[in-house]
Amino acid sequence: MTDQSLLAAHVENLNGAAVLCVGDVMLDRFVYGEVERISPEAPIPVLRIQRDSTMLGGAGNVVRNLVALGAAPAFVSVIGDDVAGRDLAGLVGEHSDVDPCLVVEQGRQTTVKIRYVAGSQQLLRADQETSAPLSEHTREQLIQHVERLVGEASVLLLSDYGKGVFSPTVLQRLIAAARVAGKPVIVDPKGTNYTIYRGASLLTPNRKELAEATKMPVGSDDDIVTAARWLMTSCEVPAVLVTRSQDGMTLVTEDGAVRHLPAEAREVFDVSGAGDTVIATVAAAVAAGVPLEDAARLANTAAGIVVGKVGTAVAYAADLIAALHHSDLTSAESKVLTLEAAKDRIAQWRRKGLRVGFTNGCFDLLHPGHVSLLAQARAACDRLVVGLNSDASVSRLKGPQRPVQSEAARATVLASLSSVDAVVIFGEDTPLRVIEGLRPDVLVKGADYTIDKVVGADLVQGWGGRVVLAELQAGFSTTATVARIAQR
Repeated sequence: MTDQSLLAAHVENLNGAAVLCVGDVMLDRFVYGEVERISPEAPIPVLRIQRDSTMLGGAGNVVRNLVALGAAPAFVSVIGDDVAGRDLAGLVGEHSDVDPCLVVEQGRQTTVKIRYVAGSQQLLRADQETSAPLSEHTREQLIQHVERLVGEASVLLLSDYGKGVFSPTVLQRLIAAARVAGKPVIVDPKGTNYTIYRGASLLTPNRKELAEATKMPVGSDDDIVTAARWLMTSCEVPAVLVTRSQDGMTLVTEDGAVRHLPAEAREVFDVSGAGDTVIATVAAAVAAGVPLEDAARLANTAAGIVVGKVGTAVAYAADLIAALHHSDLTSAESKVLTLEAAKDRIAQWRRKGLRVGFTNGCFDLLHPGHVSLLAQARAACDRLVVGLNSDASVSRLKGPQRPVQSEAARATVLASLSSVDAVVIFGEDTPLRVIEGLRPDVLVKGADYTIDKVVGADLVQGWGGRVVLAELQAGFSTTATVARIAQR
């Protein structure tokens, strides 16, 4: 088995990895639009808002990454008794694999970061937050939750964003609880005094954070290693993983080993949340019994994936396996995607200014009529996503003898076509949920429909998209083909 194949095998073992994540959670809001003029009131751009999205940020983004990798995290954090806090609780609740313990502190403002984006340019970030220390009552609640859960986890992950969840006292009590339970502690640190993390198993500072914490130069490989070793000695930590942006990562361990891992990103769009991906991947891998060096290599590959996505993105296990099996990340990623993975892919396309089209069908026994429809659909957009009815859905629509080919076979054939850029399998009778999730710019169906009968047409037109009715090639039908075969 090749080295990359061994790493890919590790990814499969991440499924169900028990990680207890504790840290500062926040709400990340992205407001997207276009700038077409300068305000007459002041020399500032006017953003015409087109869409917005809200997702878990901070330690919440670490949890999102853990879920994407297949891990089973428990999550302990603190929110305010406000609208943002309730929104956060709702977003956490959408992840059924997460065991949440969100402590509500009265009078505390939930942290919110709002980013205003025009095209590929972030115009402004506006923050609302309370970074004051927790009240004594809240602090004790948080510690009790961790002490109760740490025995069931394989790793304790501390994601410190400096928003008040962690004080030196809280950190030392949590680290002590993990050590008593025999669990490793992995920390994404904040600030300049890393002695507050004394006794942890691994620290993951970036290059800038390492320089600030050690007051040492970090310009070269040797500088990085020297600073990391000073940190290990002063904080009694056996290992440090330094993330170095375009220079990759460096892992230094107490046995004297040093591993410099080159950056794996092919195209960088957004580095937001890359550190969250790194610590989530390392923690999930260590929880699954993966050696630390291999865990760091997996994290390095995962970081290379997310910086090619938009916003606080995540690396899915399928992304990671594909990247490990192929040197070219762009061509390696499979076209057959889950709905969530398709959303990420579409966000990346839109970052490049590409229009996204969508069509759907059963595509059982692909014939020239299907090929013509797909070619016309692709001609109407820059990237085409095909919604494919699952086997169960086809059986309900076409009868118990259908489909002739399995959904896996149908998806593989569709993905092999140059006109198709992504395939999403859905189990409902209509693609409405997929259309709502993907928000395509162009919706394509055959001309045997009228626009008022096309599922999702009103939605697409409502957000400014258009509906295209493609010409049909006469004489081609899977149902007729199956009937002729049965007669013979």
